[in-house]
Amino acid sequence: QVIKVYSEDDTSRPLEVPSDITARDVCQLLILKNRYVDDHSWTLFEQLTHTGLGRAIEDHELVMEVQSNWAMQEENKLYFRKNYAKYEFFKNPLSFFPDHMISFPSETNAAVSHSAILQMFLSSSTYPEIHGYLHAKEQGKKSWKKLYFLLRRSGLYFSTKGTSKEPRHLQFFCEFSNSDMYMSLTGKKIFGAPTNYGFCFKPNKTGGARDLKQLCADDEQSRTCWMTAIRLLKYGMQLYQNYMQPYQGRSGCSPLNVTPMRSISENSLVAMDFSGHRSRIIENPTEALSVAVEEGLAWRRRGCLRLNSHGSPIAMSNMGMSIHRSQSWFHHKISREEAQRLILQHGLVDGVFLVRDSQSNPKTFVLSLSHGLKIKHFQIVPV
Repeated sequence: QVIKVYSEDDTSRPLEVPSDITARDVCQLLILKNRYVDDHSWTLFEQLTHTGLGRAIEDHELVMEVQSNWAMQEENKLYFRKNYAKYEFFKNPLSFFPDHMISFPSETNAAVSHSAILQMFLSSSTYPEIHGYLHAKEQGKKSWKKLYFLLRRSGLYFSTKGTSKEPRHLQFFCEFSNSDMYMSLTGKKIFGAPTNYGFCFKPNKTGGARDLKQLCADDEQSRTCWMTAIRLLKYGMQLYQNYMQPYQGRSGCSPLNVTPMRSISENSLVAMDFSGHRSRIIENPTEALSVAVEEGLAWRRRGCLRLNSHGSPIAMSNMGMSIHRSQSWFHHKISREEAQRLILQHGLVDGVFLVRDSQSNPKTFVLSLSHGLKIKHFQIVPV
């Protein structure tokens, strides 16, 4: 079978693959072909162009099966990019399950640790209940209605009477075994959603926007909580196995407490000093650190802008003027909205960032940064 996979710059390459290839296998193939570093965050994304929807294909999903769910009229693309938030909930569950959105079975002790929450999600006997308000698009209409939703093992429900959880007031909304969950990238523009935090469910092997069951949260933390809980509900232990796969066979990996270990090749690396006439191995770790710092300062001195007595740049080398342009984190003249979209699609993990030219002040830059499931923008002013 031949599939077409797009890169960040929208260029594509055809790949000839077996029919039973998984998304992780495709990523591994592309990592090898492009000589990328495998940091376990590379992901295959599915993007539905006309409806503005996208999702990260799970590592274990069969790529040909995903493509078979596409209707002929849909313009769908597969993208190869990083998703730093793919398994972040296993490492930092505190950010993903806020206390006001989660409740436990009555027999469970009230004080539940966050690692215990994950154990409950992966268990077949118990399941935490996620609850809160969501905006739902009424079927066949343009209007949206705010309702109180509950996520249980049997599916997603909404209450017909305020926040009542009584069975007679709960109405079934959706189950997940025969549908895929997508994030809405342009929900406000295409579907008139009340906020930018939309997601939806698309039944397998069926057509366009009329079949979508669309929801919209009030903030990013709420949407992240709902979508993470639904992923865990749908795939359960399979997700944990996907997360553990890169570390399997290595010592020191205990369940839900995984610390990536250095590979044999990394352990064979040594620090070298090339400053003298002959190179030498640096045995002392403290000396290795000071040499690295000194090399970094020397690199900055060579590449920085030379200033005259009035503080204005003079006689700049080409390297000094353009050093930032060669970095993968620099995105030149993109808008604030485009910066937010790029960071969002790579995962809202603390520290994910990019630098861009400021639109309001041509002589400055802007640092766009993810922190606490929010994207913040800081102006960088040359002095």
